[in-house]
Amino acid sequence: MMVTVESPPAEPYPCKQAMPSASTLDENNNASAEVTDALVPFYDGKSVLVTGGTGFLGKVLIEKLLRSCEGLTAVYMLLRPKRGLSSEQRYREFVRHAVFERIRTKTPQLLEKLVCVGGDISLPLLGLAEQDRRTLLERVHVVFHVAATVRFNEALAEAAILNTIGTKQLLELCGEMRQLQSVVHVSTAYSNACRREVDEIVYPPPMDPDRFIQCVQLLPAEVISAIAGQLQGAHPNTYTLTKAITEQLVAQYADRLPLCIVRPSIVTGAVAEPYPGWIDNVHGITGIMMEIGRGTISSIMCDERCTMDVIPVDIVCNTLIAAAWETAAHGTATPAEPIRVYNCTSGQVNGIKWHEYGRLTQQAAVRNPTKHVLLYPGFRFRTNRLMHKLVELLLHFLPAYLFDALVRARGGQPIMARLARRFQRAADTGEFFAMHEWTFRNGNLRRLGNLVRRDRAAEAFRCDVTGLDWEAYIEAYMLGIRRFVLKDGEESLEQARGKLRRLLWLKRALQLAGLLLLYYLCALVFYPAGV
Repeated sequence: MMVTVESPPAEPYPCKQAMPSASTLDENNNASAEVTDALVPFYDGKSVLVTGGTGFLGKVLIEKLLRSCEGLTAVYMLLRPKRGLSSEQRYREFVRHAVFERIRTKTPQLLEKLVCVGGDISLPLLGLAEQDRRTLLERVHVVFHVAATVRFNEALAEAAILNTIGTKQLLELCGEMRQLQSVVHVSTAYSNACRREVDEIVYPPPMDPDRFIQCVQLLPAEVISAIAGQLQGAHPNTYTLTKAITEQLVAQYADRLPLCIVRPSIVTGAVAEPYPGWIDNVHGITGIMMEIGRGTISSIMCDERCTMDVIPVDIVCNTLIAAAWETAAHGTATPAEPIRVYNCTSGQVNGIKWHEYGRLTQQAAVRNPTKHVLLYPGFRFRTNRLMHKLVELLLHFLPAYLFDALVRARGGQPIMARLARRFQRAADTGEFFAMHEWTFRNGNLRRLGNLVRRDRAAEAFRCDVTGLDWEAYIEAYMLGIRRFVLKDGEESLEQARGKLRRLLWLKRALQLAGLLLLYYLCALVFYPAGV
């Protein structure tokens, strides 16, 4: 996919200007005394290791490190064989990814710093060759542990292997690294989903990490599946459960390793980097927004009065990079100063309600429709499950099956029913998070943000959403979905707008037909023939 290279915006993201308060200035002054070395120079001459580099967050992190920390010596990425491709083959594909287009155009030599290390987080000793293991032990200064399964419905055994056991094996490797200065573990703000107020601390897990690992390693997978519900307890899924247990595991290493934990909430498209609205998948809320834009979603189970909590991917990456810098300055944890946790969230910084987010999404979809639009965009949030299921059946699945029947009659490949089921599953797995609200306290994140803002050379590493203009962001996000996911260029915009106008007339005609049918039925009931 070719990407037009754009100049970076003058501001890190569209924002509403606000004067800093006196308390904020005091926080800035206090923060400046904590870390003396500037952020970008901290990475000069250093090598970093990134796990999970091929994921959405991992790709943006690697691109940001290469482009903005040019003094780095190397970025090692742990890459496993997959789908019949070796690690090296996947690496050659990876460096051609569109996320690196700006680097390829302006400074292609930076990509030479990206080094593939064959391995697998789920294998003993990470599946590393001996030479690669020695290289990492001798050269790595900073580790970003991003790898995890983010499937909410993953089998417990698989989630435990990838999220918990893999983390333990990585921490054991970090314990042998000779030049290690910082390890950043990426968790989730919902690791404590059963709590409505979440501080920046590690809470006691539902099960001791060592006992949990022993169970997974000793018991057959079918036995683990049978007891998964009991182990899961109040957690909504295996993802949040294993993340909670893994946080406690990480905390147990904090007195030996310079560790911190970053907890992003729902990670969404980029504000500015590598491009405004950058997104490369249709998971979670992105898929829902895409289908709102295409008009195929009419009802969503959600309490629209709740404050939602999304965080742009580039803000998360900036937080990871800045947190590694601060952690290196403070070293290992002590009883007086335990492991640092950063709730990388937006709700208490610059919150937005679900109903407002939905309204802005629909408006952006109407202003900038895609040529792939099928129906005129229009949906409602609902908390009544029966009504939601009825609307879902009539307005989601029935049109999908009718469309597939037409395609099949023409000899084509029907896909709409499959897509409808896919997005139904996505909406169902995210329903818990759309029906509840959390208070994520984030004093550590705000302090880190103040620290970064005070470092003039690090202005491009802003790590909170203070001042973010949600309307401008959602507009860019929807354009990003249109451009990067649907591969729909600007040249089709006028054609799409014409199609949308026709779909609006069709919608009005169907509504009128429905009213006439209702009137006719009422007439039959109240004024039967012959009366």
